[in-house]
Amino acid sequence: MTITDTAMAGTGGGTAAGAGEAQAAPPSEAVEYNEEVIRLFTIASMFWGIVAFLAGVFIALQLAFPVLNLGLEWTTFGRLRPVHTSAAIFAFGGNALFATSLYCVQRTCRASLFGGPDVANFLFWGYQLFIVLAASGYIMGITQSREYAEPEWYADLWLTVVWVTYLVVFLGTLAKRREPHIYVANWFFLAYIVTIAMLHIGNNLAVPVSLFGTKSYSLFAGVQDALTQWWYGHNAVGFFLTAGFLGIMYYFIPKRANRPVYSYRLSIVHFWSLIFLYIWAGPHHLHYTALPEWSQTLGMVFSVMLWMPSWGGMINGIMTLSGAWDKLRTDPVLRFLVVAVAFYGMSTFEGPLMSVRPVNALSHYTDWTIGHVHSGALGWVAFISFGAIYFLVPVLWKAKELYSRRLVEWHFWTATIGIVLYITAMWISGIMQGLMWRSYDELGFLTYSFIETVEAMHPFYVIRALGGILFLVGSLIMAYNLWRTARGDIAEEPEVRPVLSPAAARPAE
Repeated sequence: MTITDTAMAGTGGGTAAGAGEAQAAPPSEAVEYNEEVIRLFTIASMFWGIVAFLAGVFIALQLAFPVLNLGLEWTTFGRLRPVHTSAAIFAFGGNALFATSLYCVQRTCRASLFGGPDVANFLFWGYQLFIVLAASGYIMGITQSREYAEPEWYADLWLTVVWVTYLVVFLGTLAKRREPHIYVANWFFLAYIVTIAMLHIGNNLAVPVSLFGTKSYSLFAGVQDALTQWWYGHNAVGFFLTAGFLGIMYYFIPKRANRPVYSYRLSIVHFWSLIFLYIWAGPHHLHYTALPEWSQTLGMVFSVMLWMPSWGGMINGIMTLSGAWDKLRTDPVLRFLVVAVAFYGMSTFEGPLMSVRPVNALSHYTDWTIGHVHSGALGWVAFISFGAIYFLVPVLWKAKELYSRRLVEWHFWTATIGIVLYITAMWISGIMQGLMWRSYDELGFLTYSFIETVEAMHPFYVIRALGGILFLVGSLIMAYNLWRTARGDIAEEPEVRPVLSPAAARPAE
């Protein structure tokens, strides 16, 4: 059986019960897809990914060895930290989402991109310009000076233009589709595009001081500003880093495993429950602050409720491999995709747990939060992106297969070890931090000074930097592998054969 894009669009990847064979695609006239812009977004995703991982390694080393701040204002941790986070989320992750969403919507709708090549090229170059504007502003200290260190008003306005164009292109392609059904991945992509537009505009309402200056003032202040920022911040995680990449999961795992989605019905429940619940969870970031307690409780309750749809989606993704589990031994690309879903399940268990007020009292402001964020960012977002890009490059460059599956194996294990070192170091460091901050002597004074907690964390900061270096090395291996694949090279490697036990090898009597 071969899962075709038309079959996925027409049946949702399976039967109504969710486990049947996908129907064969009906004969149709050829559609000329726009693959040039997808190639550009794929290249940009890998380029910015390496930039983001390199910046992350450097600022991790700065925390372990402060002398690396170099005494220059442009190279301090405070300037480079937002460069790293924005490059990882919006440059690496954003370009991966553009590439996969525009690839998926064309294939499952059997329609070329709305607006033609010129609009698609504007999308690509316009988004790259936004990334450069934001990064240069961070390095020069031109930001809104808020929690997320958002870029200033000129970059925000430009991103609004680009993002609305993205929405028009995606909706226009859906509108002219030749398939009656809209495949579930496109629902997740559409939800992320629409919601990010709303969040971006609402969070960045500001008045510029002058038309030719870089300074602006937010329309919000105090606790209202904090609530607006975390309404944006948590839902940027919920829709940019969750809903968008779930669209990747629902398309690329069935395609790579050559199996229908485990349950189309479950995917519908997953979509609507996730979309409804996520938007209310932001206040859990503001426990024990001036935010009214009822609002904090509301955020906590909705966060705990998110366990159900999140794990429903994880189960749907992993169980799609039913009948094809053996492929995990021989296909490292599929392993990236499935392990990403496992990290998604772990992160979406840990997040609601940390939103519970007594747990948050220990975890808030500590490195435990950093470990949680990176288990999602590296394990879920990066791994699902790596798997999708490994799938896309041979298709887009018309190569027979990847240059080397052995290099994919090396990338997988190098990156996985890096993630494990990173998050375990931050879990231990963060819980130790929280306990040291809450430790009192018999007279009621703090047992440890702040500098003593910093000294205690030093070994774990070194381990974190080592984990980041391994993850960066893995991405460099991937970049080399993809470059050789785009050239059409094939490495001569021994064929992988399953090992049969003596009982299985004996002929039947």
